[in-house]
Amino acid sequence: MVSTGLIVAILVVGLLVASVRVLREYERGVIFLMGRFWKVKGPGMIIVVPAIQQMVRIDIRTIVMDVPSQDVISRDNVSVKVNAVLYFRVVDPERAVIQIEDYYAATSQLAQTTLRAVLGKHELDDMLSERDKLNADIQTILDSQTGAWGIKVANVEIKHVDLEGNMIRAIARQAEAERERRAKVINAEGELQAADKLRQAAEILARQPQALQLRYLETVLNIAGDKSSTIVFPVPLEMIGPFRKLFDKSPEG
Repeated sequence: MVSTGLIVAILVVGLLVASVRVLREYERGVIFLMGRFWKVKGPGMIIVVPAIQQMVRIDIRTIVMDVPSQDVISRDNVSVKVNAVLYFRVVDPERAVIQIEDYYAATSQLAQTTLRAVLGKHELDDMLSERDKLNADIQTILDSQTGAWGIKVANVEIKHVDLEGNMIRAIARQAEAERERRAKVINAEGELQAADKLRQAAEILARQPQALQLRYLETVLNIAGDKSSTIVFPVPLEMIGPFRKLFDKSPEG
């Protein structure tokens, strides 16, 4: 017959083996003693007494969550589909177990509703050009609400803003019109600057008759270099003026 001492020893060894738990470096164990919270243990080897203590294992690594595509109506009444990616981690295992039933599902649902609420307050142009600001706004709101659950939201990134086909064509037409407007403005500014320079040149030539004569000679030189068979020489008004005075003084004038 097996002695009572041997049976007790076997039971003790079995109890010890059943009580041993090993937690990895990125894991923590939330221990409950007779149904009440006791402490958070880990990492490493810990002892959990069966039937008296219970342990809930929590992963404290950063979790990457893909937020499903959401239908969003912007402030300027444009319907778009937006999806995002969320980075968060458990910083307080006790709260993550006690304060919320399923922190992963709760964070996912909260991220979806917050994404729709925040983007619905902005226009389409803001969604396309100010993503960094929108990401920061969403991250701040999520972090403030998940803090009570022991969750830290590290980052939020909007991945895609999908538009309908007619909206894509409208945006393309708008961009083309904007480019044409800029081209016309640049052309008009160039014409204005050229007109101003011509006015300044005319004022300088009017004050300096010698400069006008040099300009005339330069023009004649350029015409002389032309290979055309007919050359017309312009005569400055200053050269005609003395003859007009002479004709005016004549009796036949």
